[in-house]
Amino acid sequence: MASGDTLLLFHAYMNEPTSGSYATLDHHNQHVVLDFDQDDEEYAVFAGIMPQNYSGTTGVTVYIHWLTSVTTGDVDWDVYWELLGDDEQSLDSDGFATANGVDDCAPGSSAYELVIDSIAFTDGADMDSVQAGDGFRLKIRRDAGSDTATADAMLRFIEVRET
Repeated sequence: MASGDTLLLFHAYMNEPTSGSYATLDHHNQHVVLDFDQDDEEYAVFAGIMPQNYSGTTGVTVYIHWLTSVTTGDVDWDVYWELLGDDEQSLDSDGFATANGVDDCAPGSSAYELVIDSIAFTDGADMDSVQAGDGFRLKIRRDAGSDTATADAMLRFIEVRET
């Protein structure tokens, strides 16, 4: 796999909601989105298996495709990895690694324009040691406590690329 190649795509409808404080499934002009409220810390969780062609040496970059109804302020995102590999994590509890985040993400220049922001993860503990063939969960959070956009942030896609 070459640097920059897409490993995984997640659509909003693939969310496995947490038991509380979860982003809600919605539609915007027939586009499925997850609404992250402006005043609450909300989460979305996506499960997958790391493709066998992941090199396991450089890490990955997570691209967040999102939109909002405002053109001012900023949105902050955090992403967490959880390894669900062979004999690694009890499904009776969570084991997410520490989040990496991106702050001060500007909304589109017009309302409801898609914006793409990215967060890099180095291979190893930064992504909870997920390797090729491992099951995992990816959790995303809008850090509404520290951002300044005064409307919901709507998640459309997540793309994971080899770094």
